Amino acid sequence: MNSLSAYRAEWFGNVRGDLLAGLVVALALIPEAIAFSIIAGVDPKIGLYASFSIAVVIAFAGGRPGMISAATAATAVLMVTLVKEHGLQYLLVATILAGVLQVGAGLLRLGDLMRFVSRSVITGFVNALAILIFMAQLPELIGVPWVTYVMVAAGLAIIYLFPRFTRAVPSPLICILVLTAVSLWFGMDELRTVGDMGELPSTLPVFLLPDVPLNLETFMIVLPYSAAVAVVGLLESLMTASIIDELTDTGSDKNRECVGQGLANVATGFLGGMAGCAMIGQSVINVKSGGRGRLSCFAAGVFLLFLIVVLGDWVSIIPMAALVAIMIMVSIGTFSWTSIRNLKDHPRRSSTVMLATVITVVATHNLAIGVLVGVLLSGLFFASKVAQIFRVTSSVSADDKERAYVVEGQVFFASSEAFLAAFDFKEAVERVTIDVSRAHIWDLTGVGAIDTVVLKFRREGTEVELAGLNEASATIVDRLAVHDKPGAFERLMGH
Repeated sequence: MNSLSAYRAEWFGNVRGDLLAGLVVALALIPEAIAFSIIAGVDPKIGLYASFSIAVVIAFAGGRPGMISAATAATAVLMVTLVKEHGLQYLLVATILAGVLQVGAGLLRLGDLMRFVSRSVITGFVNALAILIFMAQLPELIGVPWVTYVMVAAGLAIIYLFPRFTRAVPSPLICILVLTAVSLWFGMDELRTVGDMGELPSTLPVFLLPDVPLNLETFMIVLPYSAAVAVVGLLESLMTASIIDELTDTGSDKNRECVGQGLANVATGFLGGMAGCAMIGQSVINVKSGGRGRLSCFAAGVFLLFLIVVLGDWVSIIPMAALVAIMIMVSIGTFSWTSIRNLKDHPRRSSTVMLATVITVVATHNLAIGVLVGVLLSGLFFASKVAQIFRVTSSVSADDKERAYVVEGQVFFASSEAFLAAFDFKEAVERVTIDVSRAHIWDLTGVGAIDTVVLKFRREGTEVELAGLNEASATIVDRLAVHDKPGAFERLMGH
């Protein structure tokens, strides 16, 4: 009953705020969905239908209330070659297969891997996305009539100043209404409008089976594209979920989000749409406009379909300047400005990870590559730091016949060299004790270092005792070590 009440609250705990925020998001989704369709090389209706379908399905199936999912540039760019070489029908199959892969990832609980993504990587991801959102507005700001700049400035003024008077209505919605009214009143025909982006569809999407041969050849054609879309889509969705978690001080179910994104893409493929994922820009618009629950995402999808099918003629006259102002607000609000101030205070390695993530994402326009670079750097820096917290001390007995070594820290690939360098194999002692009770052996390289030390001492005629192995270390040493196995000495000597 508690879970039912919580689910009801996710839907109806903020009805007014969710509906108004959903309307703002729907208006902002239209030009983006059209632009993403153009990127992928398909008709604008493919992106618009996808945004409707994904938003509605994810509202029910997703694990992060208040987050907006739709057609995105991150997934659109991955489909360009497939569309060019094989056509739209193969894109629909690839979308369905990507969804199936994402459902599988959720069932395998791969969403739990998000805990290995460091704070620095997430900050870099957010900052890079903010820069990309702003850069995406530049075509609407370069080589345009001077009145465009006036309208964008007026839109930003409304967005930031209107909340000082009242928050009853989201300021981005007021921005759209006021700028549209002004452009009509003064007959600003030179302004670009939503209608200039492409023709809006006038019919509802219908369920259809992709018209492709259902055989292994088709599967092999779409699999590489589907796998790429599945990975990039999940990565962007899970990163966005973490960001919205912070903005709203609430948690989310990352594995359910994986399954939800997959179901949304499967449904979208059968409705004639392209693959998508969570959108940080639209999600921030939603949260800033008061959206918190599942109803906001559902409303965004329904309003989007209503706007393009029923009110398409009205929507097409909205000046792009209004939507550019909203997206500039999103980029400003998304960017972590404190991360700039913290560069001089935070550890240099953390700042390096953050900056590397930003630079890679902006340079490649690929969020997945940027995050991968950030995660790899984080792992290398972590391994390096752990390797430094390592030491080997020793003491010799009064009769100089026995030496005891005490190992402290983690024995693994990054510390194995220091481990080997700590032992004096030429010292003429009869017995050596290696106390590893304060150490932990992690991997094959660590076990190999243990083997090398033991066998080199034995080669010098020294008796060796390995003492104090904890249970986990003893397990990996017993399984992988060779120093007590026949022929170990010969293997060490390379015979």
